[in-house]
Amino acid sequence: MQSFKPFMEPTEKVLSQLGSDKHKGLTQEQASKNRLLYGTNTLTHAKPVSLFQRIIEAMTEPMLLLLVLALFITIGVNIARHYMGEPTDFIECIGILIAIGLSVAISVFMENRSAKAFEALNRMNEDILVKVLRDGQMHLIEQKDIVVGDIVSLETGDKIPADGRLIDSTALYADESALTGESMVVLKKADILFEDEKTPLAERVNMMYAGCFITSGHGKMVVTNVGDHTEFGKIAKELSSMEKTSTPLQEKLQHLSGKITLLGALAAGFIFVIQVVLFWYRGTFSLSAVLEAFTQSIILIVAAVPEGLPTIVAVSLALNIIKLAKEKALVKKMIACETVGCINVICSDKTGTLTENKMTVTDVFDVKERLLPPQELKNSLLIENFCLNSTADVCLEDVCPTFIGNPTEGALLTAAYKAGHDYRPIREEAKIAYVYSFSSQTKNMTTLACKGDGVTVYSKGSPEKILSLCLLDIAQKEKFEKEIIRFQEKAARVIAFAHREITPSEMEKEGIDFSASPESFEKKRSFFESNLTFDGFVAISDPLRAQTSAAVAACRQAGIDIKILTGDNLVTASAIAQQLNLLSPHHKAVEAKEIEELSDEQLKKVLPQIRVIARSTPGIKMRVVNALKSLGNVVAVTGDGINDAPALKNADVGIAMGISGTEVSKEASDIVLLDDSFSTITRAIKWGRGIYKNFQRFIQFQLTVNLSSVSVVLISVLAGLKVPFTALQLLWVNIIMDGPPALTLGLEKPGKDLMKEKPTQRNASIVSASMLFQILANGLYICIFFMAQYFTNFMNIPQEQQATVLFTLFIVFQLFNAFNSRELGSDSVFKHLGGNVLMVAVFTLTFGLQILITQFGGSFFDTVPLSLDSWVKVLLAGASIVAFSEILKFFKRLVHRS
Repeated sequence: MQSFKPFMEPTEKVLSQLGSDKHKGLTQEQASKNRLLYGTNTLTHAKPVSLFQRIIEAMTEPMLLLLVLALFITIGVNIARHYMGEPTDFIECIGILIAIGLSVAISVFMENRSAKAFEALNRMNEDILVKVLRDGQMHLIEQKDIVVGDIVSLETGDKIPADGRLIDSTALYADESALTGESMVVLKKADILFEDEKTPLAERVNMMYAGCFITSGHGKMVVTNVGDHTEFGKIAKELSSMEKTSTPLQEKLQHLSGKITLLGALAAGFIFVIQVVLFWYRGTFSLSAVLEAFTQSIILIVAAVPEGLPTIVAVSLALNIIKLAKEKALVKKMIACETVGCINVICSDKTGTLTENKMTVTDVFDVKERLLPPQELKNSLLIENFCLNSTADVCLEDVCPTFIGNPTEGALLTAAYKAGHDYRPIREEAKIAYVYSFSSQTKNMTTLACKGDGVTVYSKGSPEKILSLCLLDIAQKEKFEKEIIRFQEKAARVIAFAHREITPSEMEKEGIDFSASPESFEKKRSFFESNLTFDGFVAISDPLRAQTSAAVAACRQAGIDIKILTGDNLVTASAIAQQLNLLSPHHKAVEAKEIEELSDEQLKKVLPQIRVIARSTPGIKMRVVNALKSLGNVVAVTGDGINDAPALKNADVGIAMGISGTEVSKEASDIVLLDDSFSTITRAIKWGRGIYKNFQRFIQFQLTVNLSSVSVVLISVLAGLKVPFTALQLLWVNIIMDGPPALTLGLEKPGKDLMKEKPTQRNASIVSASMLFQILANGLYICIFFMAQYFTNFMNIPQEQQATVLFTLFIVFQLFNAFNSRELGSDSVFKHLGGNVLMVAVFTLTFGLQILITQFGGSFFDTVPLSLDSWVKVLLAGASIVAFSEILKFFKRLVHRS
């Protein structure tokens, strides 16, 4: 079946190949053979992921691995203390275990992962009854029992049960937007043959595809593919076998945690070796001394490893899931909260994403009134043509009108309703004498309505056909054609309208009798459709969603490239891109077949210049996404159809439409837009960028603490001095570093200018050059100030208070430096000081706890009460880190201005 191309073969050959008969279908015996030969009309179920596997997946996240490492180190510290006869403290171990448990629970229970996409796809096999010809008789059988070779009857409203080659068709139209992205319904023709085997899916008008719908007409098809082998099933197979790649944040945190852990371990090992050498050199070498040195080294690793980082990430992302839900963005995969902020390329579907996927009358050209908006239509002849010359129905009471029948006719009925005319009473009052149906040959539809003793003829159809039937001079015809071409160039579908009033005498002359047989009316069609009066035309298109233009412009201002990947044709896709100002001399639109034969390297070279890829297939979309990611881009894919699902799942962030989107696209995505508004994406990006900035603030704060604490311990050991902190004091420093004061940095609101900044590159370090400068400068300042006090006591602290002052001074330094960490650039910390009230409250609370520990916790923390004079000195010294940072930022601003 792989080499069999039914769209390139005549129906007789297709039927012969499949062992079927056009008039009798398959026999029951042949059906059983074909089921064994070609398979059943069901999708193969993917093996479900067990709860244990999901827990293991969650545990292997780089952030959680960091927590697990911190847990083992902390346990090691307490074991060493136990053997040294010192008191143990497993509170931190319990805290880390709780953090691990929470993170795993969130990952397992909040993220269903995209395995459900396959379950959604399999819903196509619900027990729908299908009309099938077998043994020469029509039978109603369940969809899952259809086999290759079955002759299936298709009627308006039917969902197509399998892929098939048309063998008969009468005015047959299909909505294939969910599969191909083609916004317009497609006229299907059984007698068409194709010579090019690369003919795009959306252009194979002699084929029907599973999962699509018949909007009007009727026909028959012979089933050519079922289940996994349908175009629908191929997408299902891709989804079930596809693995989600790591996000940029996961990659960056893994890289950062690895570096920190390595540097912390090297520093601890170096200090341990130095201490052992000094013990040997001084003659104080003993097992207890070595164990104490080992304990200090392990504690140093605990201080160096930012085990609070996974906690802040989990808490921040969880809180932002709630915030984004209020912004109409439902986040399914927690890490996507941040990843969306790093997006620098959005690959968007057109139909249903940028546009409404609803045929809409956008303009009315009334011969009497000229160009009008639809709601101002008053021409009764046009309105009657809309309402009477139609077989469609519309549920007008719905917020979003639902079309029953041909979408173009549905758009006309909706336009009439918006102009104040309900088609239902107009139809009920009318007396329809005869209807000439639309066909691909005639290209128009005509309805005869009795009015008094005469008849009014209403005709609509292609502009070329209607104009040819009207009484117009050359100048009038050229004028109307010019107006029509103007709208066609915008990729709008133009429908023209005309009418004719026929008097009783004219009818008598022609021998017209309304009680005659239908055949006699068919012979008179040319009479009724002659000498018509041209009434005007309408432009029908799939309009842009509200706010889409503004949202796209906002994304481009934020440095985000927008690419349209659609199954629609090149003309329509280019017209939408032009409306969004995406095309220019440097950015072009192409058809998928133009890039299909390119190698991966060639594709990467041309992709930056391509803004639109028309006739995109699921495979092309996936290939483009992968190529963009390999170029270092952070890629989001937006879509609503079945054909978007593989790309949605493979993107860094998959964004589906919540209202118009298929279940498949929603389940394959990471974020679902509850309002289907592209503008919601820009708000999500802003929040995502804010989250990333908050992670940077937290990391800047933590690494400053790490650098200053490791430096202090290292210098003390090298100088032969006692380490200035006890084990419990170091653990308290750890709580300050990882606890509420640090967590509040993760709750900063997104800045106003975030969407004016360029996106963060995929391979960019989460620690920027500006951050590294501040970390080094502030960390070394704290270290130098601290060691100067340790060596010289220049603050004139009483000797008995010196150790306590050093401990308290280090804590106060970190508390004040948390305010420095709020500003990642060169802005003053005082510019947005009141923007995080919670942080000020937590600073006050933590400082109050430090006072209690210092004044009353001496038996646990080896501290002594400090005098008021000493407290004032400690506060002023700690605040100096803010003054130091402000001076540096001032000079940075001067350099930047120059």
